Amino acid sequence: MKQVSQWHVYEAVLTAGQPPDDAADETSLKVEFAAPSGARRTVNGFWDGGQTWRVRFSPDQIGQWTWQSRCADGTPGLASQGHFSCIPYEGDNPLYTKGPLKVSADRRHLAWGDGERFFWLADTAWNGVLCSRENDWDRYLQTRRGQGFTAIQFVTTTWRAFEKDPQGLTSFVESPRFRIVPEFFRKLDAKVSAVNAHGLIASPVMIWSCRPNDPGRKLGENEILRLARYIQARWGAHQVVWILGGDGNYEPNGEMWSRVGHALFDQRHDRLVTMHMGGQQWTAERFRGQSWFDFIGYQSGHGDAQAHLQWLVQGPPVANRDNQPPLPVINMEPNYEMHPSYDSKSFFGAFEVRRACYWSLLLGPTAGVTFGVSPIWCWLEKAALAPGHESLGMVEAWHVGIETPGTAAMTLLRQFFEELPWEHLQPAQQVLADQPGGADPTRFIAAAASPEDRLTVLYLPVGGTVKLNPDKLVGAKSARWFDPRRGRYTEKTALPQPPRELTAPSDEDWLLVLTDA
Repeated sequence: MKQVSQWHVYEAVLTAGQPPDDAADETSLKVEFAAPSGARRTVNGFWDGGQTWRVRFSPDQIGQWTWQSRCADGTPGLASQGHFSCIPYEGDNPLYTKGPLKVSADRRHLAWGDGERFFWLADTAWNGVLCSRENDWDRYLQTRRGQGFTAIQFVTTTWRAFEKDPQGLTSFVESPRFRIVPEFFRKLDAKVSAVNAHGLIASPVMIWSCRPNDPGRKLGENEILRLARYIQARWGAHQVVWILGGDGNYEPNGEMWSRVGHALFDQRHDRLVTMHMGGQQWTAERFRGQSWFDFIGYQSGHGDAQAHLQWLVQGPPVANRDNQPPLPVINMEPNYEMHPSYDSKSFFGAFEVRRACYWSLLLGPTAGVTFGVSPIWCWLEKAALAPGHESLGMVEAWHVGIETPGTAAMTLLRQFFEELPWEHLQPAQQVLADQPGGADPTRFIAAAASPEDRLTVLYLPVGGTVKLNPDKLVGAKSARWFDPRRGRYTEKTALPQPPRELTAPSDEDWLLVLTDA
């Protein structure tokens, strides 16, 4: 009997009596799995070219499983049955020891299946699965895991509907009828699996939706649903967090996206789902409270003008953070390292990356953040113009983005938060007596606190003096500064008597940590 470890991927291969015709649905194969407890769950199988169909399933119970398959259109050879044994996992990969991610009980952050907190620190390798060589992809994943990253965001179709991958394949064809191209997706399987094998959550974008020729804007609703359902059937047994739409403005056709979300996930919602909004757009309220939408993923984008910075520190992510029902909120695309600003055209460095990330983490209930560096998201073998984004200019080869000052800052960022009860932090701007920069967002100080842990954390982007409101501090007796560039704390000092003012060690960015000990 075939054996598979708990929360890994079981696969069965079926051979149809004939290839599907051009009008057939590529996920018309339905497979019902029966758990040792007797619980039953039905998933879609998928066509993998020719007469080959596959089904992939992730068992959550130890013991003997059985399954039965049927094909909705009656294709011969696809009515079958089988069984396998789910055995305990004996390794140390947290993806298989803790269970799939879920929303925490207080609905403010993400958690492992066993309830332990999960800090989202993702990297945007948008083109990585599409364009990388397998050995290079493994090197990248191993490095990112060692740097403390926990998830990888990537695109699963060609960005533009008419584009071809390096092997000359498109993810679908539209003429004479819409048809998914299995060969395109088959060559991505090993790289999607590798993300999990390296202990990282895979976060695939199903439908990129930025420009008029992107699948999310070019295709009709039925084709979008068909393509997304195929991707779900192919990789839904992996440890994934789905990004249904990528880089889109979902306000004009939000009802369509809602229908697609419900159709995809209402019957099979065992993996978290979000949307990746376009730069400085906020359509989260359209989806908040819908059964398929688990957390808010927004994009503060790549501007450095006052209006762009103001949007992040006082705009929709802040104005809507207390709306009901509560949801985790994650900035899934802040300033990218080595990326030119929309405004000044200067290239962002580690400071701009840190500033956007720490602001994002402290101005909303802390859940996590995503990092990006241009050479990685583009994934070019040698320096060239950014594909599809030629206005950004020349981008370095992918390997230049493996180890950068920005990635080092992300390692320190995660270490900083993991040493704290970050899951209890809530925005606490009231601890400030004033904002030192007034209306200048470049000097904006972000503050978060956990009264139950008697902890307050502040981020000062340009050093200076912070004036605290003594009536709003909870249990603050001592202070120490954390250097986000070097990962070092200063010596702990007693909090001064009112007026409570503390001055950063330099005019660089610093974190101030106040505790009761």
